[in-house]
Amino acid sequence: MTTTRLFSDRCERSGLCRVAVVCAVCLAAAATMAGAADAAAPGEAWISLFNGKNLDGWIPKIAKHECGDNYANTFRVENGVIKVSYDGYGPFDGQFGHLFYKEPFTNYRLRVEYRFVGEQAEGGAGWAFRNSGIMIHGQTPQSMAKDQSFPVSIEVQLLGGSGSDERTTGNLCTPGTHVVIDGKLEKKHCINSTSKTCHGDQWVTAEVEVRGNTIKHIINGETVLTYTDPQLDDSDEDARKLLDAGQKPMLTGGTISLQSESHPVEFRKVEILKLDE
Repeated sequence: MTTTRLFSDRCERSGLCRVAVVCAVCLAAAATMAGAADAAAPGEAWISLFNGKNLDGWIPKIAKHECGDNYANTFRVENGVIKVSYDGYGPFDGQFGHLFYKEPFTNYRLRVEYRFVGEQAEGGAGWAFRNSGIMIHGQTPQSMAKDQSFPVSIEVQLLGGSGSDERTTGNLCTPGTHVVIDGKLEKKHCINSTSKTCHGDQWVTAEVEVRGNTIKHIINGETVLTYTDPQLDDSDEDARKLLDAGQKPMLTGGTISLQSESHPVEFRKVEILKLDE
């Protein structure tokens, strides 16, 4: 009698094999049912906002230029990625830019893959070294003033490391807005996350989860910052214009845009998962 047959006979006599088989079947059935439920659930499909070929569906707004003017071809598509480039600039001269998706969103999970490359544009500020961002809950590009540097929004700040010093990414900045953290209205303009530093030209996955009034920043699968109650700052001039135009102070959604702040950056994936209300 072989060792395998002997083991099988012992299992049958003890009933262990029958239990194992039943457990395996139950687990397989549960996994199948869960998979079927996930596949059938409405709104579970990730939607790509970037087609990999061109900027269809996106609107540039660069400070000192009219809405829709992609000055010096700042935002371009090459080799399947959105590139933010400054080879057509002289000095940067405060020409901060944003590339807006055409429609606003509320209740979603946004996933963006990015990396910093090359050298910072001449005249870029020191703080803008390897610095970009994903703006959410933003105003429309059409409502921005010609010389306005940043949309009123919540910024998921993206930072690259210098190669030596620690520098978190997935931070929070608040142009024209405030949020609540740990039950306290937070009025600091920028708040660091708990992320690791991302040195070099590595691709980094940044996600933003918006569920009702709660927002989470997620870097490479790790939640690094959570806050609630995004709202307009009535002491900010640009925010006051929106309030005067009738916008409600509490923000539940808005535009999504990608930032140009003087350092070349690439985005190879921009996709969204719409969540239930």
